[in-house]
Amino acid sequence: METYLNTIERTLFILWFFVAKTAEEAKEQAQKIGGKDYVIKAQVLAGGRGKGRFDSGLQGGVQVVFTPDEAMEKARMMIGAKLITKQTDHRGKLCEEVMVCKRLFTRREYYLSITLDRNTNGPILIASSKGGVNIEEVAATDPEAIVKVPIDMCVGVSAEIAADVAEKMGFQGTCAEQAADIIMKLYKLFRKTDATLLEINPLAEDVNGDVYCMDCKMLLDTNAEFRQRELFALKDNKQEDPLEIRAAAANLNYIRLDGNIGCMVNGAGLAMATMDIIKLHGGEPANFLDVGGGATVEQVTEAFKIITADEKKVNAILVNIFGGIMRCDVIAQGIIKAAKELNLKIPIVVRLQGTKVEDAKALIATSQLRILPCDNLDEAAKMVVKLSDIVHLARAAQIDVKFELSI
Repeated sequence: METYLNTIERTLFILWFFVAKTAEEAKEQAQKIGGKDYVIKAQVLAGGRGKGRFDSGLQGGVQVVFTPDEAMEKARMMIGAKLITKQTDHRGKLCEEVMVCKRLFTRREYYLSITLDRNTNGPILIASSKGGVNIEEVAATDPEAIVKVPIDMCVGVSAEIAADVAEKMGFQGTCAEQAADIIMKLYKLFRKTDATLLEINPLAEDVNGDVYCMDCKMLLDTNAEFRQRELFALKDNKQEDPLEIRAAAANLNYIRLDGNIGCMVNGAGLAMATMDIIKLHGGEPANFLDVGGGATVEQVTEAFKIITADEKKVNAILVNIFGGIMRCDVIAQGIIKAAKELNLKIPIVVRLQGTKVEDAKALIATSQLRILPCDNLDEAAKMVVKLSDIVHLARAAQIDVKFELSI
């Protein structure tokens, strides 16, 4: 990332900071910075750090301290502990390092981001005079405080556009000039890095009249990894869910959730609808899993292995496939293979519709495995929720229940 900062953003003001992996190192870095006021920030891949809590008992992943010794003490409570925020699950994220920076006293805070807009099919500048807070809350309570400017990719962000946005944000004088310069440079960075989101929140004006990028969030287009190897090499996989990494390696879209009903679906929209209907009937999805439109038997088998990786958590599985490009018989073969390999003892409810569905039903019917077919999605959801409840009660009573129904 340093290469990009040196070539494009050399004149951007950012906070002077160091990263510390130990409490003692945090003290040393604070001493290097000098002064009296410092900020210690937990380095975890999740938002909402300020209002989060550590399993060590410390409240807040962003701490203001006044001496190097205090920096060391706060860092000791953060490093090695898990930070739980509104964006993590109940387990939280492990904090292995902290950022130590000088505290900046701001006069005003603004919001600035560049992202991709589906309506205009291109980048869009989003800015607001209200920074340092959740922009969604601003949009809900004071939509007029948000400025949106679609960007013509053939033209980019001109000096005139940048100056106009800076003025609408509320910058004045030399601060407006600095803000306009920042806007143009950030757009160059957005394009150069193949970003899908570049957010500065807050973009702050300090008491000396300088404009600082106080915090940054970037999302990069994974399809552009071949062009951005330097950036993708910086990725810390330890901050990612191991099952999500495993799923990505198999070209599966998987997100772990806190529920106990496993889901395997094709298509993101159908997957979300499936989770909704499970919730409607009182269940809790254990995951989002989209096998896509061209899954193989091996991918379906791997999907089951991922879903059941924590077998004590998952009480039942709902498979919901609408075969368009995806063939139902391939899904059925994968389910049967997975059930045999994993010796699954939990109920599997399968709803298949579309291409090769009769072949799929025949495969399931002759498999002699504990697979429950159901053509109606609503009925399938009710069934899997009830079966999940049965398994949950049985496990709570330490009764070994096996679903070995021959269909």
